[in-house]
Amino acid sequence: MITGGNSGIGLAIAHRFAQEGARVFLTGRDADRLEAAVKEIGPAATGVRGDVTDLSDLDALYAQVRERAGRIDVLVANAGIVADAALGAHTEENVDLTLAVNVKGTLFTVQKALPLLAAGASIVVIGSSNSVRPSEGLEVYSASKAALRNLVRNWARQSRERKFRVNVLSPGATRTPGLMGAAGPIIEQVVDAIVPLGRLAEPEEIASAALFLASDAASFITGAELFADGGHGQI
Repeated sequence: MITGGNSGIGLAIAHRFAQEGARVFLTGRDADRLEAAVKEIGPAATGVRGDVTDLSDLDALYAQVRERAGRIDVLVANAGIVADAALGAHTEENVDLTLAVNVKGTLFTVQKALPLLAAGASIVVIGSSNSVRPSEGLEVYSASKAALRNLVRNWARQSRERKFRVNVLSPGATRTPGLMGAAGPIIEQVVDAIVPLGRLAEPEEIASAALFLASDAASFITGAELFADGGHGQI
């Protein structure tokens, strides 16, 4: 189950999991993009339109998963938004939206999935290297991703009781449509200057890291944060 799976990193993760033989459920707010993503992935994918900030949408999503699959082996809480500004320019609307999608949405995505999680399930929460090295003008977004790290630490304490693993995967700047837009050349220059590896991540590289955390290769890893950021947040 992948939230925000209709584009960018979420779509790349869905592709990678499907290639490994998984049946994938995707959710997103844009019905047209979701339909296109499902067609792109093929028969292994099922799309369910929904907004993670709407608890009734999450209930409907998990009802379909229960009916069609019966359980969840891997949950990727990927849905997120960047609607931010620098101090002095914040609006109540943008702050509420950022926290609603990134924090509230992730929390209830996980909580409402609990009855469907198979024993030994893996939960992968998509964070950001901004949680430890915030970019200028992304202070609320960065704070929201830091909040996810704290939530995962608490959830990991229940790993034995709940019989799941939960970890954070924190990408750095990644070549996605949402990031690039019209400012692509400028972003490339900034990344070249501040990222030790000197480039953007490709969505497929983040998908590979998600596959690792979801797999038996990470069977003794819970409560951790894996940075896939080219070293940006580490030095």
